[in-house]
Amino acid sequence: MDIYAVNASPRKKWNTATLLQHALDGAKAAGGDAVRTELLHLYEYSFTSCKSCFHCKRLGGKHYGKCVLRDDLAPLLEKLSQAHAVVFGSPIYFGEVTGMLRCLEERLLFPYLVYAQDSPSLAPKTVRTAFVYTMNVPAERMHEVGYPARLNMMEGYMTRIFGHTPQVLYANNTVQFSDYSKYKCEMFSGEAKARYREEHFPQDCRKAEELGAALVAG
Repeated sequence: MDIYAVNASPRKKWNTATLLQHALDGAKAAGGDAVRTELLHLYEYSFTSCKSCFHCKRLGGKHYGKCVLRDDLAPLLEKLSQAHAVVFGSPIYFGEVTGMLRCLEERLLFPYLVYAQDSPSLAPKTVRTAFVYTMNVPAERMHEVGYPARLNMMEGYMTRIFGHTPQVLYANNTVQFSDYSKYKCEMFSGEAKARYREEHFPQDCRKAEELGAALVAG
């Protein structure tokens, strides 16, 4: 049983990556030797978004239902489409996931999407998915500006293509820097951020472990 976590943050050892590792740890604890896990850092790959060539939609074409682009992402797309579960993790920048994750989503999902009324999927198998979102804003502000509704659109496409409704974890009011005194950021209190992290981030880590375990049990 292969479970992958895709870190769409440029930082390999910060909030998003930490939570993803906890999700994998939770999956491993729940499934034991039957579970194989891997943390994938998306910024290590060189790739583009969908180029709208439509080879994946060409009737009778040898690439029907498959992305024709050959770059670093090609083997990763194959790996993810054959997984038992995939956890996508991203910080929220300007109200959205990172551009790298958006590019991956386009390349992963579009070849399997069929322009037909009954909305069939060409995905080779069902895949359980989850999203871990990290962001600077508190939970109250997140709901005020409508982040969950905005992010839910891509979650819906994951459901449509891979057959399972994604699990979702939000980590709010995250710490951007280890030392706020070194940066121009008067709108944030480093002390307040540190206190919040000390109290709440361990809870987020436990939730991530529970999310990982649920992907195995689900």
